Amino acid sequence: MNVRADAVRNRGLLIEVARDAFTHQKDATLGAIAKQAGVGIGTLYRHFPTREALIEAVYRAELEKLCDAAPELLEAHAPEVALREWMNHFIGYINAKHDLKDALQAVFALGVNPFEHSRAKLIEAITLLLTPLRATAAPLDVMTLVVAVSQNDDEDQAGRLLDLIMAGILHGAETRPAELRSAPPAPAPR
Repeated sequence: MNVRADAVRNRGLLIEVARDAFTHQKDATLGAIAKQAGVGIGTLYRHFPTREALIEAVYRAELEKLCDAAPELLEAHAPEVALREWMNHFIGYINAKHDLKDALQAVFALGVNPFEHSRAKLIEAITLLLTPLRATAAPLDVMTLVVAVSQNDDEDQAGRLLDLIMAGILHGAETRPAELRSAPPAPAPR
């Protein structure tokens, strides 16, 4: 293995070990992460000069995995299945981000916003998934709905809610006449 391939492997391994450590151990040290990855602390610092740089790299790697899944899912499945499966991946990504919340707070404290580029990448992935369906749903609306569903602790209900989102996308719910979309709710029966 050449030096370059070794460095790439070490970087990936450090990110993988750090993701697990930051998710399960609030006080994970960089030394412990390096040791668990089987590299020296100097190797860790060559790739990630600060703890915050490592945390941000973990977050970005998770985002890349999620966005890279969109074209892979479209290759392997029918467009409706690919979109629905990607929504499941998105929920997992959001949960992982919540698990990293404490670690990410340290990055924010330094004035770095790791989420700045996330929105554009997510919109791009959702657009890719919606295009073969000829769906007219706005990608930002789909993203907002999935984020809302991710707040639900009941997995069965979350799955049903994702199915409702899919039904709305597939049946053009967002193309209804404006008067139907903005109509006040019907009064409750007495």
